[in-house]
Amino acid sequence: MDVLSDILAVMRTGQPRSAQVTWHAPWAQRFAPVPGAVGFHVILRGPCWLIGPDTDPMPLAPGDVVFRPHGQGHTLADSPSTQPTTPACRPDEPDLLPRYVVDTVGVPSGVGDPAAVVLCGAYELDPALIHPLLHDLPELVHIPAHLGRHPQLRAAVDLLTAELAHPGLGTDALIPALLDTLLLYILRGWFDRQPALRATGWAVALNDPAIAAALQAMHHHPARPWTVANLAAEARLSRAPFARRFTTLLGQPPLTYLTWWRMTTAARLLRQTDAPLSAIAGEVGYASEFAFANAFKRRYGAAPGRYRRQV
Repeated sequence: MDVLSDILAVMRTGQPRSAQVTWHAPWAQRFAPVPGAVGFHVILRGPCWLIGPDTDPMPLAPGDVVFRPHGQGHTLADSPSTQPTTPACRPDEPDLLPRYVVDTVGVPSGVGDPAAVVLCGAYELDPALIHPLLHDLPELVHIPAHLGRHPQLRAAVDLLTAELAHPGLGTDALIPALLDTLLLYILRGWFDRQPALRATGWAVALNDPAIAAALQAMHHHPARPWTVANLAAEARLSRAPFARRFTTLLGQPPLTYLTWWRMTTAARLLRQTDAPLSAIAGEVGYASEFAFANAFKRRYGAAPGRYRRQV
């Protein structure tokens, strides 16, 4: 995996959810704040408004994409003055919310009745495994519609929309894969616009060939006995400039991030596999199970065996 794919695979938990909803005016739908959840809306037909708790209402047009990476509550509506009359949507209530749905809300009031069609998606993330990349993102990522821009994102939207409308053999495998694809293209669309605007952060680091090479090496081979000098060689820089550049861009030294990534990878393996502790220790770079257990307990406050039983 590349670094971004790796990060998403580690953070994700539970089942992603998606819906295509047609709303007839007047309408308003509130989306509850859910810590550890991220979600997106793609406006297929509009217009409509996004209303947040601490921001001015934002007009949205067909083709616009909005991504909420921090689980903050918000409302979509036909007008800033329309008040929600139905319960808030909560992606963390699997018994109440179908995994995949196509729905229509409201009744057309006449010929040419204005309607908004919105494609929604939500992901559950493990709060203990949230990557610092996600902390770098603003409360709202807005990718405006531009003809000819982000063609892969638009293609993923078309495929997901078609699969929701016409499910068939393999739908349960296709929709999560398409949601992952869509999320990656949304993040790409945001990252691609950032380096010229920002001096530090993950958007810059992933577009910096030297730092990206070091991150790729750590992610591909977390068990290697990395030193700052080794990682600097991967980046094709001398030791001191590499360490300074890494720390400036990402806010922590390279070996601090390496330890964090090893423990995060170990937590995922404990949660998702039955591998013995000795094997997991070796996979994340610890020669002894004892040293691994001590490092893991410092990070998560519980020994690996206990952590596995709790999740």
